[in-house]
Amino acid sequence: MDATLPRPTDIAAVRDLLRDAPVVALLGARQVGKSTLARALLREEGSSHLFDLEDPRDLARLEQPTLALEPLRGLVVLDEIQRRPDLFPVLRVLADRPGTPARFLVLGSASPGLLRQSSESLAGRIAFHELGGLRLEDVGPDQADRLWLRGGFPRSFLAADDARSARWRADFLRTFVERDLPSLGIGVPPATMARFWAMLAHYHGQTWNGAELARSFAVAESTVKRWLDQLAATFAVRILRPWHENLSKRQVKSPRVFIADPGLLHALLDIRTREDLERHPKLGASWEGFAAECVVRRLGAPRDRCFSWATHGGAELDLLVVRGDRRHGYEFKRTDAPRTTRSMRVAMEDLRLESLTVIHAGRESFPMAEGIRAVALGRMGEETLPG
Repeated sequence: MDATLPRPTDIAAVRDLLRDAPVVALLGARQVGKSTLARALLREEGSSHLFDLEDPRDLARLEQPTLALEPLRGLVVLDEIQRRPDLFPVLRVLADRPGTPARFLVLGSASPGLLRQSSESLAGRIAFHELGGLRLEDVGPDQADRLWLRGGFPRSFLAADDARSARWRADFLRTFVERDLPSLGIGVPPATMARFWAMLAHYHGQTWNGAELARSFAVAESTVKRWLDQLAATFAVRILRPWHENLSKRQVKSPRVFIADPGLLHALLDIRTREDLERHPKLGASWEGFAAECVVRRLGAPRDRCFSWATHGGAELDLLVVRGDRRHGYEFKRTDAPRTTRSMRVAMEDLRLESLTVIHAGRESFPMAEGIRAVALGRMGEETLPG
């Protein structure tokens, strides 16, 4: 397998945003491939410039940022922008120039919420694209199991064998809590955050229970919620918000929590091989989280339009995608023979779903009932997914 993989879907999305916005923020976890994607775009440009804000030489070039950036034309890339938030007001001035002589692609390892200056200084001038790990479409359906085990970080996925992949992920976890989080101003002691992250892995796919985690650390529930939000802001964790509305049933109003990358989930659970994974009690939850991420990214659904849903009576829906007044449901089943359940029928009726799609681990796609269709994970590329 090549040392790098093309990522056509993400490249096309960023290219389109650059046509419409003077500043585009490409955001994602460390080591997820942002710089590689930016360099691919730079190669397409006749005039382009790259500043790595972790390189002392580039930092020296930007001592007077307006003088350094104003003469540049074409595409200008600023990598690791969270290290120089003072550049955002400068970019606002440069973005407002007539004719837009340059467009700026800023790369960051923190969410827009953590990079507050971007939304405040560049309101109306900046577009965002989140870069996750490698997609199923990037690697091909025959590599789905490898992507599930190793995760989507390119160096982990492309490692020569499972042992090297596991070692890379263990090193990543250590560097992330010891260096990357402190560099973003997150002051939780590394040992505490590492322990919290490892505990979260055992709650992967479950409803958030802050009280239980708070007791484990002998801290306030608000403290562990802050730690959760910090991990989410750095793309380490996904929080799937609950959907609730006026129904006659009591609905669950706590979010579900996922480790964002399946490879990191497996590293936190000390799962190194496929055999380890098959014997682990989190096998089903791991696969369901992986399949859900594949669907969300395939749909291009904004994260704030994706929800979980459950009632205290036992009915639930793994994923609800809401676009305007249209609602589409998804269930994820690690089986090759999914069946229609009472919970699915309740969700169809109570949520007024236009469709419900059951993603499963088998080989074939087929209709299950009116409005309900089973789709094999490995054949999603052949299907038009609703939503």
